[in-house]
Amino acid sequence: MLLQVTLLLFVALMLLAAVSDLVRFTIPNKLCIAIAALFPVAAMMAGFSLPLFGFHLLGGILALVLGMALFAPGWIGGGDAKLFAAAGFWFGISGLTAFLMYTALIGGGLVIVLLVARKFAPVMGLPTAWTHETALSDGAPVPYGVALAGGAMWALPSSIWLMIA
Repeated sequence: MLLQVTLLLFVALMLLAAVSDLVRFTIPNKLCIAIAALFPVAAMMAGFSLPLFGFHLLGGILALVLGMALFAPGWIGGGDAKLFAAAGFWFGISGLTAFLMYTALIGGGLVIVLLVARKFAPVMGLPTAWTHETALSDGAPVPYGVALAGGAMWALPSSIWLMIA
């Protein structure tokens, strides 16, 4: 029962990060730290062996390296890179590819939706409050935390967590 609550907390924290990124274009460090810190607690509750725990740590480290590589040229924000690493611990080596693929698919869809919405927002006569300093603003960053949370939700059912929960 406690493991299921921990998994729900992971989901809630990822969704909170997505909403924060969508509304403010920032993902608070506290959320990334909470997601990362919750992983060892869940792993202990699930009875992870030391090698399995190590493979999950390695997944988080690889996600951090990839996130830093995407952040360096400015393709994603720093909060996105940290959130990717924090969630990477939860998916480990075995689930990292699925998490990355689902995140990329959702991210691509998000970019297309934002491009179309930004083009047609002025034509539709949306209130200025909806299009000024929001994700619908021309030149606004893409809130990639939304894609990361979506990728995590999509990858979670096929992860080890639902097999043992």
